[in-house]
Amino acid sequence: MRVSLGLPTHRVDLADEFVSGEAVAELAHAAEAAGFAAVFVTDHPAPPEDWIAKGGHHTTDPMVTLAWAAAATTTLRVQTNLFVPAYRHPLLSAKAVATLDALSGGRLILGVGAGYLEAEFAALGADFAGRNEVLDDAIRTMRAAWTGEPLDGVVECPRPAQRPGPPIWVGGNSTRAMRRAVELGDGWVPMPSPQKAAKALRTPGLETTAALGARVTQLQEMAVARGHTEPLDVVFMPAGLDMFNRARPDAAQVLDSLTDLRAVGVTWATVTLPGETRAELLEEIARFGAGVIAQLPAQ
Repeated sequence: MRVSLGLPTHRVDLADEFVSGEAVAELAHAAEAAGFAAVFVTDHPAPPEDWIAKGGHHTTDPMVTLAWAAAATTTLRVQTNLFVPAYRHPLLSAKAVATLDALSGGRLILGVGAGYLEAEFAALGADFAGRNEVLDDAIRTMRAAWTGEPLDGVVECPRPAQRPGPPIWVGGNSTRAMRRAVELGDGWVPMPSPQKAAKALRTPGLETTAALGARVTQLQEMAVARGHTEPLDVVFMPAGLDMFNRARPDAAQVLDSLTDLRAVGVTWATVTLPGETRAELLEEIARFGAGVIAQLPAQ
């Protein structure tokens, strides 16, 4: 089980503490020192005003932010959780992804999703109704661009450091998302969500570890049928460690949760930690590293 830490660049209410190059670099360096395998950020280039008012969040540009984190570290991986290719032309996405992977020495994990905020699609002139088809096409286009071979008369450069490209983890709880992960990706990123939130998040609810385990079994069976020789990575968030959590997690409870998730086939965990100042968050990162990550079974 590997653990990825969410960088708090969504905390625009505390921008002086968290939304700066110094903050990103310091927090990424601390995460690496504490044993985290990666850091992640999300993707909302044009979040709707009413969504923000109802509890939504801002974010910095994911590629720029993760480049800063990579520059401050040496082995830490950098992860999008999740990047929405439908917001951009796929060749622009391919260029940004390849550049970050090349400059970081092959440390990018590209988590992608179809997106769910219709108003954000409208603001960007993106195709909301066809977002699933656009995502499938974007993955294929990026992979083709990363080969360095001509694509529709153009050749992209640089190529990613990872060959044939960075791992692509597909987000979403639906069977379609699972199929996309198997057919076009290298991992699956379901999200813990109550069934009552399914309409707003535009993905089926997933509320119990048992339900997740059943879906993981289905996913890996699909992967074998598709010809995968290795199981896909599965990424999940332990309960209570989302970006809105403000309470210090209990290390023993987190370890129990990670043990349960590992037992049903989860290979990576994504967590965010509390802290109203950078100093507080740095303390929490060190505490989590010693109390949780150091206690996990060796890879």
